[in-house]
Amino acid sequence: MRAADGTRLRAWTNDGDGVPVLLCNGLGAPPAAWPGLVGRDSGFRVVTWSYRGLSGSERPADRDRVRVEDHADDARAVLDAFGLSSATVVGWSLGVNVAFELALEDPARVRSLLAVAGVPGGSFSAMFAPYGVPRRLRAPAGRLSSRLLLAVGPLLPVLVASLPRWPELLTPAGVAGPAREAGHPAALYQVLHEFSRHDWRWYRHLALAVAEHAPLDVGPVRCPVTFVAGRYDSLVDLADVRAAARAVPGARLDTLAGTHFVPLQYPGVMRAELRALVAREARGGS
Repeated sequence: MRAADGTRLRAWTNDGDGVPVLLCNGLGAPPAAWPGLVGRDSGFRVVTWSYRGLSGSERPADRDRVRVEDHADDARAVLDAFGLSSATVVGWSLGVNVAFELALEDPARVRSLLAVAGVPGGSFSAMFAPYGVPRRLRAPAGRLSSRLLLAVGPLLPVLVASLPRWPELLTPAGVAGPAREAGHPAALYQVLHEFSRHDWRWYRHLALAVAEHAPLDVGPVRCPVTFVAGRYDSLVDLADVRAAARAVPGARLDTLAGTHFVPLQYPGVMRAELRALVAREARGGS
């Protein structure tokens, strides 16, 4: 499909029947990261796309057109390409930024929103909180870590994001949560394989663009919203997720014994949360 600015994007659907779901995925993650959602028999018609310059999507002619706002424009184009006037929107990590941008810019197209392991803007200021990094240093640390991607290797950021702090690895919950990834070996392999193939110079360019996305005022969002967060997430401050949930009228928050990869660790919970969210849509958001 083509985006509004002419960039060719690789879009994807599970060809399922049921409630239409727009998946705003994590940066560079394949649909396989959502084993509870993307199967044809999941009960949802899932549509998604690869972000600009990743996994078969073209880089834009203007390399600066990789802001969160540009990704939100692409999300709208994906809905159009599949003939969907609106959908339940699921966001993970960067996708949470994109989903809320879409909900604020074009609320008629977002029936409800499931925000997983992310915050609506200011993502770099939420990073590394579990490691005790002061808030004023988080954004610079995030930019530095993004710039080091070429040096540290393509899989290291994924592995770091999938582990809690080392003291928590010694606790039963710290072991049980992250270990759930191994319960879905085919999906885990696909996620790691996809990440290993990225052009990390371009990936870094996309990641640094996320740093410029300021915190959003989500008070005007009126559709049903559920936040899901991992207690051992090294990339998202749970306090920031709680603040965002309080700012959205009627929003729910569910915290799990997981890391940044909760969609892979808790596929059944993701599916259940999505079903509950759709039921809230039917009740008018209550």
